Amino acid sequence: MSARPAARHSASAGHGPTRNALVAGNTPESQESLAVRAERVAAVAAKHAVAVDRDSCVPAEAIAAARAERLFGAAIPRELGGEGASIGDIIDVCYTLGRACASTAMIFAMHQTKIACIVRHGRGSVWHQRLMARIASEQLLLASSTTEGNRGGDLRSSTAAIESHDGRIRLERIATVISYGEVADGIVTTARRSPDAASGDQVLVVFLKSDYTLERKSGWDALGMRGTASSGFKLVASGVSEQVLPAGYDEILAHTMMPVAHLAWSGAWAGIAAAAVDRARAFVRKAAHRTDATMPPGAGHLTRAGASLRTLRSVIAGGLQRFDLAADPVALEAVEFQTGMNLLKVQASELAVATVLRPCRRAGFPAIATTAISASAATCATCCRRRS
Repeated sequence: MSARPAARHSASAGHGPTRNALVAGNTPESQESLAVRAERVAAVAAKHAVAVDRDSCVPAEAIAAARAERLFGAAIPRELGGEGASIGDIIDVCYTLGRACASTAMIFAMHQTKIACIVRHGRGSVWHQRLMARIASEQLLLASSTTEGNRGGDLRSSTAAIESHDGRIRLERIATVISYGEVADGIVTTARRSPDAASGDQVLVVFLKSDYTLERKSGWDALGMRGTASSGFKLVASGVSEQVLPAGYDEILAHTMMPVAHLAWSGAWAGIAAAAVDRARAFVRKAAHRTDATMPPGAGHLTRAGASLRTLRSVIAGGLQRFDLAADPVALEAVEFQTGMNLLKVQASELAVATVLRPCRRAGFPAIATTAISASAATCATCCRRRS
């Protein structure tokens, strides 16, 4: 797993010449600790991955392990109690978790996308600085609510509006889906800026668990990633006006949410694909040790799957490099950058699915225990394309 190293955005919007396992080789000693802890969490997640998907339950053991290993606050700036992990470091953790459990990886990816938004756009807000310190200290898990009612995956418009009165705010919205909402410690949600604002005049606001109630309205049987518990809810929340991020949502989406989400999701998908290739390789090796030494008829597909996986890693590394080089608002909002990051999501999802399915195309690979894995990769690809 090697590629040329590139400087990367840290979650605190800085830059640094760090390296990572998925996109650039070895990590420095300071980040190796994060990688080791992620491996321990992955080991826990792997033990429960089949049951998590079969029983449509959140990966509680993996979430507890991630909290104990302090993964949830890794990207919080050091001065606020975190580790200042870069976006590339977060991609690596998504990859590691994806090899063990698709749902765990996607939960971590969604959480870290929200963390990046808060870190990169809330530094000037005392309320959000205090929140970041709490996230690092208490290892809070944040969920996301960006889809609403009949708008489906339209992230750029909202129906529900923030109502303000005497420094207090209130929001009531029908959320199409809030993944792992019932177990999260907080929800980061979009809304219209005010009742008289246009649907595209949006803000991003953080509500903590004590601020809101959830009423389940719908379910979603997402084969392969059922553990994300992606149900629809009625969200009723209240808080103080300072909980609204100071930057407009259009800026947050273009500068941070979209590119970080696509990079983190891609890292998780790559991990899913790598797990499938590992299973296929183990099958081939077992077959090669038979007395007749006959290779299974699908062995050639394994070679192509490996090549596809290498291409996927390269695509992610290229996307991360583009993100690093877009160091100012003009570059981040450029059509070329925005299009490139959207294409990253499409390319990565298609390559992940292709990588998983290639070893299964011949009867010589009797599913190699990849039914749930391939379904989760396909589901992730389909779901995330619709939602962004």
